[in-house]
Amino acid sequence: MTEIYSRYAAIGDSFTEGVGDELPDGRVRGWADLVALGLALASPTPVSYANLAIRGRLLAPIVDEQLDAAIALSPALISINGGGNDIMRPRVSITSITDQLESAVDRAASAGIHVVLASGANPTRHLPLGSFIEARGDRLADAIRTRLPKENVTFVDNWADQELSDIRFWSRDKLHLNSRGHERVASNVLAALGVTIPDARDDHAGIPAQRTADYWRQYVLPWIGRRVTGRSSGDNRQPKYATLTPVELPRP
Repeated sequence: MTEIYSRYAAIGDSFTEGVGDELPDGRVRGWADLVALGLALASPTPVSYANLAIRGRLLAPIVDEQLDAAIALSPALISINGGGNDIMRPRVSITSITDQLESAVDRAASAGIHVVLASGANPTRHLPLGSFIEARGDRLADAIRTRLPKENVTFVDNWADQELSDIRFWSRDKLHLNSRGHERVASNVLAALGVTIPDARDDHAGIPAQRTADYWRQYVLPWIGRRVTGRSSGDNRQPKYATLTPVELPRP
């Protein structure tokens, strides 16, 4: 019998925050929100959900600032993702990232929490210097796989999901998943947990054609500027759900 977790907390960066899956009111949704909804739809009792993820975060701040806060909420389930921003920096230690992720997983599991360790999807087919970033991502994914399986841990290998690398799953910046991409990741997570997957939306808009110069001016150059000045897209941002919040079910 599938266990339905009634208290779920998510930590990570923009991938887990839901960037790219924007709602009409300007808020972001994302795969973790959809996992919470899937749990709520499958549960005979109310489900509560916290999302402590903040865009732009490197793995160390995720572990240092978000993990303890999430464990303190006493969730039954926690999802952990990070390292995607690290592998895009000029220098990175894959061993260090792997060690940090494993330590975070072990800390949460030792607290009696079931852990979903979710790798990010692979955007590199469409990015400048994509092959360089992909080589690092492949090394990180391989390193993580060598540390698994672990008791009370579910690994969701989105990096190995070849279909997710297709451009139709990515937003205009080509770095963040769009709503269709976030839905697929949510489906991967729910399937790994053995939870029935809610119906996906069928009203996704395609990505409009975009000149290369416009793409660089709107997305790449601002990203480089933040790296040079030591800023982050998540500076001064707060988690969207800092405490466990009841999941609202859709109206019939």
